[in-house]
Amino acid sequence: MEHIRTPKVENVRLLKRSVGQRKASVGTLYLSATHTIFVESNPETRKETWVLHSMVSSVERPPTIPAGSQLILRCKDFRVYQLLIPLERDCVDVHASLVRLSQPEKYSELYCMSFNPNVNKEEREESWSFIDLAEDYQRMGVPNNLWVSTAANSEYRVCDTYPSELFVPKSASPAIIVGSSRFRSRGRFPALSYFHQDTLAAVCRCSQPLSGFSGRCQEDELMLQAVMRSNPGSDYIYVVDTRPKLNAMANRAAGKGYENEDHYTNIKLHFIGIENIHVMRSSQQKIIDVGEMRAPSMTDFLFGLENSGWLKHIKAVLDAGVFIAKCIADEGVSVLVHCSDGWDRTAQACSVASILLDPFYRTIKGLMVLVERDWLSFGHKFSHRYSHLNGDPKEVSPVMDQFLECVWQLSEQFPCAFEFNQRFLIAIHTHVYSSQYGSFLGNCPKERRDMRLQERSHCVWPQLWKDRAEYSNPLYKAEQSQSQGVLRPNTTPYCFKMWKGLYNHVEKAVACEVLCATREESQQLEQELSNQQERIAALTGKPITWEKIDVQRRRRRRSRSFGPDPPTTYTQPISNPAQDQANHLALSLSLIGPHSHHHDHSDRESGVADLSSRSSSGGDDSKDPDSDEAAFTTA
Repeated sequence: MEHIRTPKVENVRLLKRSVGQRKASVGTLYLSATHTIFVESNPETRKETWVLHSMVSSVERPPTIPAGSQLILRCKDFRVYQLLIPLERDCVDVHASLVRLSQPEKYSELYCMSFNPNVNKEEREESWSFIDLAEDYQRMGVPNNLWVSTAANSEYRVCDTYPSELFVPKSASPAIIVGSSRFRSRGRFPALSYFHQDTLAAVCRCSQPLSGFSGRCQEDELMLQAVMRSNPGSDYIYVVDTRPKLNAMANRAAGKGYENEDHYTNIKLHFIGIENIHVMRSSQQKIIDVGEMRAPSMTDFLFGLENSGWLKHIKAVLDAGVFIAKCIADEGVSVLVHCSDGWDRTAQACSVASILLDPFYRTIKGLMVLVERDWLSFGHKFSHRYSHLNGDPKEVSPVMDQFLECVWQLSEQFPCAFEFNQRFLIAIHTHVYSSQYGSFLGNCPKERRDMRLQERSHCVWPQLWKDRAEYSNPLYKAEQSQSQGVLRPNTTPYCFKMWKGLYNHVEKAVACEVLCATREESQQLEQELSNQQERIAALTGKPITWEKIDVQRRRRRRSRSFGPDPPTTYTQPISNPAQDQANHLALSLSLIGPHSHHHDHSDRESGVADLSSRSSSGGDDSKDPDSDEAAFTTA
């Protein structure tokens, strides 16, 4: 509170630019220790807007205009709030307060240290064990006679950014592990990330070797041999360097680099070409700038999108996951993945590959497990990358944003394969940046342990699980073929889209309501059908069997020979089998005799036609003569 110069300012005008608001709201602005709060003056609505200080990325103060002094709040979730404050001295005070409040200098200032949901101490402690990684490895079939747990990193002795519990090849002795760690950047030696039970191939991860131009390490070479021998079906492994080859070669001058195939005789080296954190930071800023354009032409928008290179980078990350998944599932060959230090591009590639390989990670609980394993436990630098504290801006980069966007791009190609919708991905994105929970603080497990986060803050996963109904995808069916097995996405450029839900907060609300209503109606009809079948069987003494009815579908004009097939369950105008069977059942009941109970379905509406006929118009797009947008000018 000592950083707040003016806690309350009246007659402030607020314009939410990121959601397309064109008429400003008038109200009172309040500054608290954790939030900026705007309350509308309209006594009928009194709508409140809360902005968490830790979500504010910048506070700009454009030149004063006759109507007052301006402030622009740009948030880490890409929302933009524009304030018009009547008096300049109030604007100066609010600006100074927000700059300091949005740039905490120590962890004790963060919201999660004061956030206190309605749970007791026992519930808080239990929340941190909601995700059990040992259970996930058991689900994969680990440990086994190929991969075993090692105590080499107990108390983080060998690598302080790795988890204390790791799985390594059974033939890798402690001496080999320690020797390999000394030859790898930051001590991040090869360790198991994902084990594929069908092919016995594994995804392992590490950091770049300290090879320079001619250096080699016998223990590291033995470690990679051990990884290869842990897969009985292959006599070599792929080493996937996720960096562009030129970047990896440049690192050799600093004594680092990549594996020499003359020294590692049973490897196949493959470069992917994902750019570094600085390129990604600049690219996302260009995407944000595209969204900031006022009334851009289509040419301006497309040029800005192309110039940002953002979708090219998303494609590179997805291509890395596709390559790894093919090696594991199709060739049955284990893969060792690394970048420079093994905590940015390596996390992206390993986690995308896991989603392609394993349907479990396409569920709500599974995605939580995946983030906990490949991002939190293996030491992704959350506090540095997402600017939780006021620090070096060159350390900030949207690494997690890109992973979440890759998942979203996959969900667009395979709409029935994921249990969750985009709201779940956006919720994770928000919590990564917000510091409302302690889950994403710190850069590695040891750092989180030393900060005593489990005692001082709350875990985010139980809350997201509690709200899972909100994040449910109505198209998801676990038993469908699209949800099972390996996903094989089309990664040609035209398949990638701009994620409007994240950057422009656009949501397919009407479509989601229709799908949810249709699913609920179908479930009711199926239940009623089941009940009637039991009744007929009881009355006739014979079980009811149904003949399969072939429904004529409209022929497509041209066949598709590439890419994922869209699910015909909602792209083609076919009849509802549950409705058809219910109608046939009603006719059968009427023929049984006077002892049966006749249920008339003739007036029962499916609800689909009624819902789909609702207007989706968002209103008149013509220029609003009362728009207050012209009253604001930006720098």
